[in-house]
Amino acid sequence: MPSSPAMIEILSKQTVKPPPNSSHPRLCHLTPWDVAMLCPHYIQKGLLFTNLPPSLPLPLLLATLQSSLSITLQHFYPLAGRLLTQKHLTGDKVTSLHVSIDCNDQGAEFIHAAAVKITPFDFLSPGKGIPSFINSFFPLNGAINQDGHSSPLLSIQLTELAGGAVFLACCFNHVVGDGTSYWNFFNAWAEITRTNCLSLPPVHDRWFIDGENPPIHLPFSDSSQFIERFSPPILRQRFFHFSTESIAKLKEKANSEIKIEENQNQNRIIISSFQALSAMIWRAITRARGFPPEQLTSCRLAIQNRGRLRPPQSPAYFGNSIYAMAATVAAGELEANGIGWAARQLNRAVTEHTDEAIRQKLREYHVAPVVYKMTMFDPKSVMVGSSPRFDMYGCDFGWGKAAAVRCGPANKFDGKVSAFPGREGGGSVDLEICLVPSFMAALLLDQEFLDSVSVPSGKLGDGL
Repeated sequence: MPSSPAMIEILSKQTVKPPPNSSHPRLCHLTPWDVAMLCPHYIQKGLLFTNLPPSLPLPLLLATLQSSLSITLQHFYPLAGRLLTQKHLTGDKVTSLHVSIDCNDQGAEFIHAAAVKITPFDFLSPGKGIPSFINSFFPLNGAINQDGHSSPLLSIQLTELAGGAVFLACCFNHVVGDGTSYWNFFNAWAEITRTNCLSLPPVHDRWFIDGENPPIHLPFSDSSQFIERFSPPILRQRFFHFSTESIAKLKEKANSEIKIEENQNQNRIIISSFQALSAMIWRAITRARGFPPEQLTSCRLAIQNRGRLRPPQSPAYFGNSIYAMAATVAAGELEANGIGWAARQLNRAVTEHTDEAIRQKLREYHVAPVVYKMTMFDPKSVMVGSSPRFDMYGCDFGWGKAAAVRCGPANKFDGKVSAFPGREGGGSVDLEICLVPSFMAALLLDQEFLDSVSVPSGKLGDGL
């Protein structure tokens, strides 16, 4: 289907603020995990709903969502603020900057749009790549988190589709929080819309290691010294579905291949389903890229720190608490040693990410603070982000289960893989894979990859 900007019409833009009687701290200090995110894009995810009740007219739907969003912002008050940078002087010279969230209740953005010529069938695009018009369903395209000084930290867009379906997109400043925080917010908003209650309030106490108190001083005199606006090459993007049975086979294969190592070391090594799936994807993409045997390649898994710290952080901790842990090997080794060996490299990287390792990384950050840039990513590598553990399809606004989840164009590059739970549950997984066209074409011919991809009958959007 053609993708013309004229297919999407913006009907209105509103500012939604917390209730005027809201009471909360004015300043939210940022941790190293937060400050490091100033250069990447906002998090952009959205849900497609196709079964809205006929008794729910659109004006009432919009009013209800805006009202419940206001109440939700009362609980998640940093999202209604703006970023604030303060300069520190030595004499008359600026020697450092520190960034915080000014929780000033300026509000979030709510956009109502229409794409009445686009159907859910067009949207899900069975058997094809992800259609480019989906980008127009997301606001703040191209915005980096640093733009949150003047732009909203949260922007919502509800787009009407043909046949009464809607797509609800949420664009969320990554300085404010990570994927766990994002989906905690999205689910809280849904719960408040449905029940007028919130069962799991966010925890707002930002976490710092002992002896390192805020603010974090960035060693710059001006933000232009660390800001980068990344433009990716032309990419092909596709969703691939992996059934419960397919992933179970990958896990069984990986664990059977490492039994010899386990017996030799007298250690019980258990490869998880997701490590086995990631290992298979890493091998397949590396083959698709045609690297020589000596070329080093990495697979990075974005994993959270909440449960690894001692004592652990609350699952409701609101902020960033993640690292991208990497396994690095030669392409020839990766191919020669099988899925089990590749998964073992990932398993080792994850296992070594302990409380002490996290604290050591933070101590090093305080000595030499950095801001992550997209160009820091090794183009010979694979980056697996998001998580099938996020409760995306439990995001219940009272309209029934979402038909699909999709991403906006933010934070995409060659080798980016985003993981989502499969709609049918049971441990199934969907992956959105982004590759340059020639690598995607090669991936679609890779037999190990094709043997693992599942295509449920009669389900939209899961084809190759």
